[in-house]
Amino acid sequence: MLDADFFRRWMAATAASVHREADRLTALDSAIGDADHGSNLQRGFTAVRSALEKEAQDTPGAVLTLAGRQLISTVGGASGPLYGTLLRRTGKALGDAAEVSTEQLAEALRAGVDGVMALGGAAPGDKTMIDALAPAVDALADGFAAARAAAEEGAVATTPLQARKGRASYLGERSIGHQDPGATSSALLIAALEEAAEG
Repeated sequence: MLDADFFRRWMAATAASVHREADRLTALDSAIGDADHGSNLQRGFTAVRSALEKEAQDTPGAVLTLAGRQLISTVGGASGPLYGTLLRRTGKALGDAAEVSTEQLAEALRAGVDGVMALGGAAPGDKTMIDALAPAVDALADGFAAARAAAEEGAVATTPLQARKGRASYLGERSIGHQDPGATSSALLIAALEEAAEG
């Protein structure tokens, strides 16, 4: 079973990973976006980490709800509302339980992904974060390593796609041949789940 500590580790691992990969995320974003994805997410997850250190949340749902609120208030552009919605919806779906199963996390994450799709109007194949998140949620039933692999494959698979949503969609065919930065950062978020599970 997964407790609040697990979810704090997940957010801390995500923050560390975003910090490490910020330059790569920004480089990907400079090709088809505003060149600020790495710096924006780094600022957001740094704020998440410090908020979770200050405020002791005692349930998984409360940890993710607080993280989502922080991202919405500190991250500029589309990333803040999208990531914030993902985590807040997931947290809300987990409710007040002190511990949750991997199956419950998968169901809650699906609710979070549905929230992101509703907010951004994106579907799988549109070259967005959904291309990493949707397959990861499907694979979570087979464990964290499977979810990580599915997210990473989904992110790489955005490269030949033409963007149909978000800033990159303004480029039309010029968006083809570039890996989507949102899908790439989403794969980092899912990879951090496996890291949290390892302790």
